[in-house]
Amino acid sequence: MIRVAIAEDDFRIASIQEEFLRKIPGTQVVGKALNAKETLDLLEKKETDLLLLDIYMPDMLGTELLPILKQRFPKTDVIMITAASEKHMLDKAIQYGIFHYLIKPVPLEKFTFVIQEYQKKKEFLSKMNEVTQEAIDVFFSGPGQTAGLAPQLPTGIDGVTLKRVSNVLEKLDSGISIEEMGLEIGASRTTARRYLEYLVTIGKCRVEHEYGIVGRPERKYFKVPS
Repeated sequence: MIRVAIAEDDFRIASIQEEFLRKIPGTQVVGKALNAKETLDLLEKKETDLLLLDIYMPDMLGTELLPILKQRFPKTDVIMITAASEKHMLDKAIQYGIFHYLIKPVPLEKFTFVIQEYQKKKEFLSKMNEVTQEAIDVFFSGPGQTAGLAPQLPTGIDGVTLKRVSNVLEKLDSGISIEEMGLEIGASRTTARRYLEYLVTIGKCRVEHEYGIVGRPERKYFKVPS
């Protein structure tokens, strides 16, 4: 279970992030803070694996908080989620070893993808018994390239079926509909949709709406080049 704290001065955004996390198996929100002081108080009281940190807070910039966090809570990882687009902000955040940097507004798919990447690396590191170059290369691979890490499949997603759906997508030069995927894997429309939407969530495929003769849009799924 990944224990997550949210530091965000806009309670509406904090609530959205909390709702996003509820949709991701293996995560638990330990608390929310509206400013830097509340963030430090929260981390003192609650053991936290991951902090979702805004930059623009009323009492201190999130980037100014990073060195304090590094000193007082070295085991807490940080993902910046901010509207700040200034490069020097990113430079400073990278300097203090953040896991990722997300620009608002963050869609559910991107948010889920980054959190699951963090989960995979956290689990992989906890199970690493011997440090080898191969293991290190896998750990430091970029987002979406963590094929060597143990997957954390959500409830309702079976690894064998997921592989079959992925193989169908790999062979396609164009998109595929939910009905077509169901026929390919011998499953119901509901099952096909669940697996295709999961692949969209983790960034393995994308979806587009195509309009037929009657004008009703149809969802088409396309593989994302690796």
